[in-house]
Amino acid sequence: MKAMISVRNVGKVWNPDTSKALTAIDGLSFDVAPGEFVVLLGPSGCGKSSLLYMVAGLETPSSGELLCDGMAITGPDTERGMIFQEASLYPWLSIADNVTFGLKLRGVFPEKRERIAQELLLKVGLADAGHKRPNELSGGMRQRAALARALAMQPKVLMMDEPFAALDIQTRAKMQDHLLQIWRASGASVLMVTHSIEEAVALADRIVVWTSRPGRVKEIVPVDLPRPRDPRDPDFIALQLRLGDLLADEVDRAFREMEASV
Repeated sequence: MKAMISVRNVGKVWNPDTSKALTAIDGLSFDVAPGEFVVLLGPSGCGKSSLLYMVAGLETPSSGELLCDGMAITGPDTERGMIFQEASLYPWLSIADNVTFGLKLRGVFPEKRERIAQELLLKVGLADAGHKRPNELSGGMRQRAALARALAMQPKVLMMDEPFAALDIQTRAKMQDHLLQIWRASGASVLMVTHSIEEAVALADRIVVWTSRPGRVKEIVPVDLPRPRDPRDPDFIALQLRLGDLLADEVDRAFREMEASV
């Protein structure tokens, strides 16, 4: 099957040709299939978010190649949507207008924008919130609105950079359920960064485990557990433990590097 996202021997050096040059990623290679949910899991500072920004077209790789649906990624495109840790909604717009902001820029007629907003807000459980402003919603509700906004552009790829990190445990679990339901309906490929092993196992088809900086693929772990997944299931727990073992050395190495740089 043709890959939706191809990462081919990608490297990223920040501040190249200076005394502050820092190699964040080195020789990174893996694919994301159409409709696949892939989670990036690794220690802080190993380049996971940098890769998302490059796939989004907001940054360029220093070496290697990034492809989306067989075409080189040369800049941002509506076929690749991005959701950040913070919802990043426009505070002066209603939730409905936030959701359809990209469609307005695209020239979609108001009547169609309103219909799309209603449909998407219903899907993310915010059917009655379209008229509200972002500051009237909880953190979890704002993230659902950000998800609806990304889906409004019907992206082939949805990238998520720790979108639930700031939420409490109960809200986070609900958001994971919402995300899985919407992902199945959208057919989009998902590339998500998290530091939570439990979240990775709960959501992913495959988990790309990274080394400490410079980020490389340490191992790609398939998650062959049926959905919905119960975190109390022995197979779920066993996979968590395996991933914890894979990450332990990398986290220790990352801490030693941080301590040495102080």
